[in-house]
Amino acid sequence: MTTFAANLLTVVAVSAGLFFFLAGTVGLLRFPDTLTRLHAITKADTLGLGLVVLGLLPRAASPGVALKLVGVWLLTLLASGSVSQLIARAVRREGSSA
Repeated sequence: MTTFAANLLTVVAVSAGLFFFLAGTVGLLRFPDTLTRLHAITKADTLGLGLVVLGLLPRAASPGVALKLVGVWLLTLLASGSVSQLIARAVRREGSSA
């Protein structure tokens, strides 16, 4: 990949990822109840991290580093989904979502 194309991919993908992080944060602060806040933050952060990882892949020093970046993203996908399910179940069990 040419240097210009790699730089462009990095800037565009990381910027888009940061936009999704910001959107998730705004959703976390603005939405009225726990379940909608949880939805906003998990979806936006998962996509945001994926875009940041995609932008950093051309900058990886070796294939091993690239695999670590993808591994961190995959583990975050698993952890985010699992933790959000646990939080949502606890909220439903308590009967209050505010």
